[in-house]
Amino acid sequence: MTQVGEGHETAADADGPVMTFGAPTAGEVLAERYQLEEHVNDDSAGRQVWRGIDVILRRPVAVVLRYPGGEDAVEMLQAAVDASRVIHPNLVGVYDAIDEGTRSYVVREWVDGESMRELVTAEGPLDPARATAIAHSIADALAAVHATGMVHGNVHPGTTLIADDGRVVLADARADSSDSAEKDIRAVGGLLYYALTAHWPHDEVSPSALPDATRDASGNPAAPRQIRAGVPAYLDDLTMDLLDRRVATPEADALAAELGRLDAAADDDYDDVGPLRFTQGNATSEPPRNNSKIVIGVAALVVIAIIGLVFGIRAITSGGKPDPGSTTQANANGNPADGDTQAPAPTPQKIKLTPDMVRIVDPPPGDRTDSDEAKNVVDGNPDTAWETHRFNTAKFGNLKPGMGVLINLGKPRNLADVRVETSSTGVGMEIRTGNTDPGDNGAGDQKIVETYKKLGEPDADAKGDGTNRIFSVFDANTKYQYVLVWVTELPRADDGDRYQVSVNEVSVYGY
Repeated sequence: MTQVGEGHETAADADGPVMTFGAPTAGEVLAERYQLEEHVNDDSAGRQVWRGIDVILRRPVAVVLRYPGGEDAVEMLQAAVDASRVIHPNLVGVYDAIDEGTRSYVVREWVDGESMRELVTAEGPLDPARATAIAHSIADALAAVHATGMVHGNVHPGTTLIADDGRVVLADARADSSDSAEKDIRAVGGLLYYALTAHWPHDEVSPSALPDATRDASGNPAAPRQIRAGVPAYLDDLTMDLLDRRVATPEADALAAELGRLDAAADDDYDDVGPLRFTQGNATSEPPRNNSKIVIGVAALVVIAIIGLVFGIRAITSGGKPDPGSTTQANANGNPADGDTQAPAPTPQKIKLTPDMVRIVDPPPGDRTDSDEAKNVVDGNPDTAWETHRFNTAKFGNLKPGMGVLINLGKPRNLADVRVETSSTGVGMEIRTGNTDPGDNGAGDQKIVETYKKLGEPDADAKGDGTNRIFSVFDANTKYQYVLVWVTELPRADDGDRYQVSVNEVSVYGY
């Protein structure tokens, strides 16, 4: 397995050290104590990593050798000495650091298992619960390191080791003058992102061997929920907040506590975990990306307080009589008069959808055998879904124009957007609306196809191009009761056999 050293390259290590004479060999005993058994690999800085045996204590060790030693190895040795002072179950133990001049080496705990990098490369993205548990362990380790005033400087999928017994440990501290506690914390966001997407969102000194994140035109990584289905919203928010430099990072112990809370909630699919607690009071001067509701709410309270103060002062100065010339009166058109302070726009709220409010629309010649799966798109569980049948072509085998989910909100409402989570990318979708449900049968479904009107242009009005789409296509001055999420084109099935998609969740936001 990859034991240590597979993290990012520091500026000093970018070209790797120069390998010279005196190369170690299997069976050689270093410092009269550490016998080299097997050359495991060379790390990202060109150092050799060996499995060895401490012949005195008779325990396996990992030996990391650098050529040459001396001044070139000062940072490596100092980082090892610093790391040896912190004892924590989620940190690899450091036993020795020796400089022989022509070479130097660090002796560390040997961990039977594999690195997170190897795990994700072999298995693909991890499930959210496992990703959370790994990040929780690393945050705990960093809290112990930061408590001593030190930083780690090399939090990376290659230095995050998962032992065969399930223990998660962080290896190979490599801090230099450019590293900081903030970088350590943002790297935990990188670990979460890598675990959830199998891509690495951070820049490296030299090109990273890890697959780069999917990025927008500005170079920002796409959110995990835009890349794959089943990522809980709170975990997605936490990951992106840690990567967003506009959002201040929490202290390591606060992050560990938050991840611990999410870790404990993972068994219940993260139900009712509440807002991210450490973001409150930790934000920078620029509003955090995910705290817009908090900001709007505070602004509304401030505006209400100011208006109340104005009315109170006027009531006192006018003896309680209304001022006919007051600028708080509406003008003849019903709009606020000049000089008024207008209340902020209302914040969209998620409308609770129940199984009796949704049904599958499957026009003839559809067999309607999947009607009972409609409830799965509003149950709050991204692991359940409405799954279409398989078709020979993306256009439903040219048998019908599409299929969809009809939502009856019970009464006309002003709407903000519809959000749809699917199992795959490349799904053709649009939002349609009508005035009634003509019937849960083949004839009724055909009537819907003929009478419901498309809202907006999907390519222009839908945000997100992954498995999560947001359709902001509603007129602010119109109320809607019947909304149809209409699938017009299918992606290939996961196994490549014909065309199919699963709709995992549908959410409607309104006022």
